[in-house]
Amino acid sequence: MSAIRYELIKKCKQTGARLGRIYTPHGNFDTPAFMPVGTQATVKGMAPCELEQIEAQIILSNTYHLHVRPGEDIVKDAGGLHNFMGWDGPILTDSGGFQVFSLSNLRDIKEEGVTFKSHIDGSKCFISPETAIRIQNDLGADIIMAFDECIPYPAEYDYAKRSVERTTRWAKRCKDAHKNYENQALFGIVQGGMYKDLREKSAYGLLELDFPGYAVGGLSVGEPAQQMYDMLECTVPLLPKERPRYLMGVGSPDYLIEGVIRGIDMFDCVLPTRIGRNGTVMTEGGKIIIRDAAYARDYSRLDPECDCYTCKNFSRAYLRHLIKAKEMLGLRLTTWHNLRFLINLMKNIRKAIEEDRLKDFRDEFFNKFGYNVFGQV
Repeated sequence: MSAIRYELIKKCKQTGARLGRIYTPHGNFDTPAFMPVGTQATVKGMAPCELEQIEAQIILSNTYHLHVRPGEDIVKDAGGLHNFMGWDGPILTDSGGFQVFSLSNLRDIKEEGVTFKSHIDGSKCFISPETAIRIQNDLGADIIMAFDECIPYPAEYDYAKRSVERTTRWAKRCKDAHKNYENQALFGIVQGGMYKDLREKSAYGLLELDFPGYAVGGLSVGEPAQQMYDMLECTVPLLPKERPRYLMGVGSPDYLIEGVIRGIDMFDCVLPTRIGRNGTVMTEGGKIIIRDAAYARDYSRLDPECDCYTCKNFSRAYLRHLIKAKEMLGLRLTTWHNLRFLINLMKNIRKAIEEDRLKDFRDEFFNKFGYNVFGQV
């Protein structure tokens, strides 16, 4: 029996997008959902009570980083990730595959797993599918991910094919190694680069393993937006309608809207926190680089349409001052707003699905902002 349950509540008549709810051992969350990224058991700049205030329902933490520091044994001894970080809601941990494979000059891939050098001290580390699952079992997240290979873009067809086959074999090993099905749901990850036949091959191979949820990985890695949408359009219809679908590493507003229209239920990305720390904010009026001189005497609210703590209490001039002075509060306030902006966007998307007008919502949004107005990372 799976640790989670997906409930399909409604499909948008305009687009076919899904409104749903996912039930986990640590509470429920509505979909489509954006998950703030708490790489090292913290969403940068945000306390758990502040995440609750912005109505974050689920967050993500990173297996690789927590394995390297402080170590999953410490987290386990603390009572698991929820207790360790003081967050009572659902948590998803990624497998660490993306981080390991991004260390292209520091790792060696074999069938057994991946040997790599720690980005902290250069020490030798090894992660196999079995290791990735053991680490995640110790961390105790509600949703955990199979260990996969995220190939670079572009990639040659033959390499992508070998990678897909290995990722499918690794997925089976992950499932065999998973020992906590009652409390943790293990998702498989569809790979295949930018090749439709390989995406289909990957999806069919994972479907045979009957995971309680499926992610689409290896997208938003530098390819044109339309190519990503093409891959979603050939992959998502193959995935079970009664299971949640997760698009990994996507967080710009245009990608979120287009992903939902193509049947995705869950998203995560470091975008809102990363650009917030650089003084860039998302607003209903478009992107603002708050450190620019134009805002030195702008005493208006950051975003008049936003209800977050930042927008209710502080002016653009004050935020610019904090950023220019390198005060921690400035980075926290811009991060707070960006996360609230995306969570509000997802609430508006869910409402548009409920009212069968998501296509109209998308058209209005893009007419106002254009495509990719906030950038993607």
